Amino acid sequence: MSPTIKLLQGNEACVEGALAAGIQFYGGYPITPSTEIAELLAEKMPRVGSAFIQMEDEIAAMAAVIGASLTGAKSMTATSGPGFSLKQENLGYAIYTEIPCVIVNVMRGGPSTGLPTSPSQSDVMQARWGTHGDHPVIALCPSSVEETFWLTIRAFNLAEKYRTAVILLLDEVVGHMRERIEIPDHVDNVLTRKKPSVGREGYRPYQPDADLIPPMASFGEGYRYHVTGLTHDETGFPTNDTEKAGILIDRLHKKIDNNLDDIVEIETQMMEDAEIMVVAYGSTARSASRAVKDARALGIKAGLFRPITIWPFPANELKQYLPQLKQVIVAEMNLGQLILEVERNVAGKAPVHGVLRGDGELITPTQILARIKEVQ
Repeated sequence: MSPTIKLLQGNEACVEGALAAGIQFYGGYPITPSTEIAELLAEKMPRVGSAFIQMEDEIAAMAAVIGASLTGAKSMTATSGPGFSLKQENLGYAIYTEIPCVIVNVMRGGPSTGLPTSPSQSDVMQARWGTHGDHPVIALCPSSVEETFWLTIRAFNLAEKYRTAVILLLDEVVGHMRERIEIPDHVDNVLTRKKPSVGREGYRPYQPDADLIPPMASFGEGYRYHVTGLTHDETGFPTNDTEKAGILIDRLHKKIDNNLDDIVEIETQMMEDAEIMVVAYGSTARSASRAVKDARALGIKAGLFRPITIWPFPANELKQYLPQLKQVIVAEMNLGQLILEVERNVAGKAPVHGVLRGDGELITPTQILARIKEVQ
């Protein structure tokens, strides 16, 4: 069958992506600018036999998602700034206990309740370090409506494959703009979590396979096991053994770090001979793309480097361009977050400049082009 062509918001495309990925549970609480996700899933999920529940707050919503995932359901929640802050403790619990789930954060201006209807990209470092302790993170950042559809599916696939929480970082512009999108009748390669191959008596919930990922039995299937946010051994029960604690946290990182080729995704434009690299993500990358094209028309060798996977940061992909670069520009709607990671990986091999804005307005192509011309 031919694809269905629609004119959708990014938030609506996220809903279609979640349904295509096989979402079975949504636990959430409405908050601008992500509310359309909850509204539409409340309408659509019961039609496909899936469960939607509005919880009393964002903390409970994240807890409900964790509980549903433990029963085997593909689970998701969506929120924005203040709600994302409230989810952090349970987000850390999901990562440490290796419970697959997807958290959509449609970024808005802050801190506190800030600018609820204005765009921002100021949750980038919160996505990486918002919950406490050493922990791995996967976070994806779309820059178009169509990409939001596909990255929502990818977020579910990565969560299921690596038994972890995956964050989808939209910004308000991507969440609310409308674009033409083709929705396929069927999506191939939709993944589900690995199930145990041993019987109930021999099952250890945190005993990894060679890929460092433990098979996951669902509650209700007859496998009885313990889940705790405390440091735990392969049985799932708490332990104060520092050697076992080290093995656990090391494995959690390695199951991600060993698979960067599978997880990390970028897009580049005109980087083959670029001497000025513009790093941008989300809606800002759209302005950066226009600015780079305008710079080329002026004879300036500029190119765009767009992280689609924000975390893990695409360090190896960025470093391959360093020998040819004279300048690096980072454009983002905050006062300096991802630029810190760029500076760390550029490591002094080229000057790094910012086009930074935290007033709730989109960065324009003109602003980025002006900085390109300034540093050339």
